[in-house]
Amino acid sequence: MKRSALTNPYILILPGVLLAGFIVIWPLVQITEIAVSEVNRFGQLRGFAGLENFVAVVTDPAFLGACWRTFIWTVAIVVGSIAVSMPVALILNEDFHGRGIARIIMMLPWAVSLTMTAIIWRWALNGESGMLNSALKALGVIDTNIQWLAQSSTAFPMQIMIGILVTMPFTTTIFLGGLSSIPDDLNEAAQLEGASPWQVFREITLPLMRPFLNIAVVMNTIYVFNSFPIIWATTQGGPANSTDILVTHLYKVGFRFGKLGDAAALSLMMFAALLVLTLIYVRLAMREDKS
Repeated sequence: MKRSALTNPYILILPGVLLAGFIVIWPLVQITEIAVSEVNRFGQLRGFAGLENFVAVVTDPAFLGACWRTFIWTVAIVVGSIAVSMPVALILNEDFHGRGIARIIMMLPWAVSLTMTAIIWRWALNGESGMLNSALKALGVIDTNIQWLAQSSTAFPMQIMIGILVTMPFTTTIFLGGLSSIPDDLNEAAQLEGASPWQVFREITLPLMRPFLNIAVVMNTIYVFNSFPIIWATTQGGPANSTDILVTHLYKVGFRFGKLGDAAALSLMMFAALLVLTLIYVRLAMREDKS
């Protein structure tokens, strides 16, 4: 009986593990094969190429710029979404009239296609007839139209803003789950002792929310790092590749320039970088929890 109790759980999860392993490992093997081979535009392997595709990716002048923008893109959206979602979650966690409706409104953007959201924002940011320019003119903030998506100085920051807005519903949902798990007795006891709202948040709420913060950071990093629709639907990496991140650069290399071997090599490098960063963060988070 003891042996059966030990082996049964593994037998039960074995089909799921095998399926997940097949879904992840098989494409990884195929991409690796393409990455180390000479490939024509039609995807036909022409022989072993070693590390030539990786060298071609690294020596591409556009690669380093895409790496730097990917770093800024990921950090800015992850940090920005957490900074905005936390106070929103705290408000929605309070008991007030219409809280259910407010939560539904907050979650609605999550139900809309990300590509459709990006297209709507592209219309709103149109330099000639966009809603943003019209609103700013009506308020007297600007006198002439601003070409939001036609210049790199404004295009990339606006795309980051869109990324923060579309990431908020998911992040807020995670935080609401964490806040609902905190006993009300702790906050009430702290308030009876004379603690201010900021002290309650800093000393009680924030430490208990740390596991949910870790989940939000890891999940959003993976999601944002690979986010394609916002940049592609608004600028397609322009003007002059100034808003390209790695995932849009990958698309151009593979499907515009037909360099499938280089694209496969770049995808492996992105997978490895994201995996390493995620493992490092999870390890650091686990170490903090133990301490």
